[in-house]
Amino acid sequence: MFVIIGWVVVVASVFGGYVAMGGSLIVLMQPFELVIIGGAAVGAFITANPKWVIKSTGKSVKAAMKGPSNSKDDYLELLSMMYATFKLAKTKGNLELEQHIDNPEESTLFANFPIFLSNHHAVEFFCDYLRLVTLGTEKAHELEALMDEEIEIHHHQDETVASAMQTMADGFPALGIVAAVLGIIKTMGSITEPPEILGKLIGGALVGTFLGILIAYGFVGPLAAAMKGAQEANSKYIICLKAGILAHVQGYAPAVSIEFARKALMSDTRPSFIELEEATAATPSS
Repeated sequence: MFVIIGWVVVVASVFGGYVAMGGSLIVLMQPFELVIIGGAAVGAFITANPKWVIKSTGKSVKAAMKGPSNSKDDYLELLSMMYATFKLAKTKGNLELEQHIDNPEESTLFANFPIFLSNHHAVEFFCDYLRLVTLGTEKAHELEALMDEEIEIHHHQDETVASAMQTMADGFPALGIVAAVLGIIKTMGSITEPPEILGKLIGGALVGTFLGILIAYGFVGPLAAAMKGAQEANSKYIICLKAGILAHVQGYAPAVSIEFARKALMSDTRPSFIELEEATAATPSS
């Protein structure tokens, strides 16, 4: 939502200011300049990136347009889910978790937490590491190292997509110059025309440079930054799970384990201690 608002402000400021100065919008209507710049940018993007980056770009753009996908209520549910899981493990033993982590979609425990269950990556992360715990993994530092490696790989993949978008943004000004040069070449073929016609042709050619710079710094560059910001914010969901699991492995009580997890959240989405206490008191068990 904020991405769209930002783009609207950019368009209103640039074109509104241009019209206010007495400029004509008709001069800026150069569709073939956009074809040259946009087509070349898309072609270069396809050439420079592997298939998985190209396929992931649409998903990342969608995430950036929506902003961070997890609210305070989502984290309250996540912390409540961990509380119920760790409480079950404490009262009946870690082996009691097997029936839930082996088939999370059919789990009567996880069925109480639909937002968590809809996050495939989070469910896989949580169940995989609890499975290691049920198999006898007891050293928290070894588990933490493995978690960090997986999180780093996932972070690197997200960052690669955002970096690819930023690279495309960096190329737009140069592609705008390409379009402008082609416009000048076309203008030189009409050098014998009257000054008023030549002026329009030269102005049209320079629109290419304008569009390249505007698209780079007004649209695609900020979108790449928004993609990166949304990815970092959404990664807190996994980091919260990591903190809770590690505390549980070290033998802390469920209420303490989820407090470790709560502290891993950013202030704008972190529930208060009282809010979490009330949520866990109302948490259904398996």
